[in-house]
Amino acid sequence: MRVLLAGWSSVLHGEATAGDELATRAVEQHLLAAGHDVVCAWSPAMSLVRAGPRDLRYDDVDPRSVDVAVWVCGPLAGEPVREFHTRFAPARRVAVGVSVLDPRDPAVAGFDAVVPRDAAGVLPQRDLAARPPVGQAAVVGVFLTHGQGEYGGRRRHEQVSDELATWLGGLDAATLELETRLDPRDWRLPARAEHVSAVVARLDVVVSTRLHGLVLALRSGVPCVAVDPVAGGGKVSAQAGAWGWPVLPADEVTSAVLDERFAWCRSRTGRDAARAAREVAASAGEAQLASLDSVLGVRALR
Repeated sequence: MRVLLAGWSSVLHGEATAGDELATRAVEQHLLAAGHDVVCAWSPAMSLVRAGPRDLRYDDVDPRSVDVAVWVCGPLAGEPVREFHTRFAPARRVAVGVSVLDPRDPAVAGFDAVVPRDAAGVLPQRDLAARPPVGQAAVVGVFLTHGQGEYGGRRRHEQVSDELATWLGGLDAATLELETRLDPRDWRLPARAEHVSAVVARLDVVVSTRLHGLVLALRSGVPCVAVDPVAGGGKVSAQAGAWGWPVLPADEVTSAVLDERFAWCRSRTGRDAARAAREVAASAGEAQLASLDSVLGVRALR
């Protein structure tokens, strides 16, 4: 028996929600364990990241090849659900993990069976997306700078940012765009430096063209893919040298090299190097502070 899994992540041609995908994967793993022949249908956009042997584009599915068509997650309402009934009319149609707003709606009534997560008169059930995930992705924080006009003609910021954007778009990781800029008036930005540090400490890898993105990563023992957007090297390269940390020059930024740096950061060697950097962070800047004391005529207390 061939079972097709579909839902809003299939019929919408753009993005899906994380809940849609997690619920679909939960049903997929359950049915595979039971010995069923399972395929999952995805929208064109989702097909870019779901391209396994059991993953198909929704528009490419031959309805005649399906014995059971299962709609997973979301509300049972709207034209896409009704189109699903028409497209897979020859198959047995089942909905699972769904919200039923109106049981008389043709979108609901067209199913041979409905297993809801919530419906009138039915005890609500915990959503399928809560089941343990199949895998765990790395969490990557990204600090990019688009300014630094002080470097004049040596700026390669636009070129470097474009290369990074292309690479990050294909990276199998949870990527977070982060800011070192503080603004207590905007909840979307950190208000205090401690807020930035708290986020960085929870990351697996940092990718940064900012000096302080690199510093905050190493201060927290998090490996960093450090990229200097200034031709010939600027302050990012200088800071990387102070820590003994590898830095990628502006003219060497390619997806292949970024893959290598990222793999190193994820390796035991990279993680150990970051932890070693964290151990010496407490002594950072001591020479500068001692020089300041001399300038000010202050004798350091020992």
